[in-house]
Amino acid sequence: MNILTILGSSRKDGNTEQLANQVTAGLPTTFLRLKESQILPIDDLRHEPGGFQKVDDDYAPYVEQLAHHEVIVFATPLYWYGMSGRMKNFVDRWSQSLRDPDRSLRDAVQGKPAVVVVTGGDAPGVKGLPLIQQFHWIFEFVGMNFLDYVIGTGNKPGEILQDKAALAKAQSINHLLHTLK
Repeated sequence: MNILTILGSSRKDGNTEQLANQVTAGLPTTFLRLKESQILPIDDLRHEPGGFQKVDDDYAPYVEQLAHHEVIVFATPLYWYGMSGRMKNFVDRWSQSLRDPDRSLRDAVQGKPAVVVVTGGDAPGVKGLPLIQQFHWIFEFVGMNFLDYVIGTGNKPGEILQDKAALAKAQSINHLLHTLK
């Protein structure tokens, strides 16, 4: 089994990445750091005669990565009570990919297990729940299997390692992922 972890954080080795590492420990994992790429927003032209326009950025290889991995982990800090802007741009681009006759996003992710990892500093266990619900609806729409999620508390670098409940939940998800081998 191979895992693709999509990191929406703007920090390298930040709390979100540290918690995602706990979820995927000991498993073959590819990390795609959205901060190291350029994924541009698009105009919604799906109802226009020409449809969506081609965009010259780093998005297409990410969609291909979705197809080549068996489990997808979406890891994002809780920014203003939602996913990071980088993650949102990535997910928003799915509208374009769903209409691409050469590369169907739905085919790439159909039935694949998805895990969500969220960290934040302002009561994320409560205030992050609407984001978890949002991911649930996104996964349902594209036919992914929402396996589980973990929300951790961490603001300053390394604080996530003090959140024993989040670390225990990450370990539980890790055990679950090991059973999927």
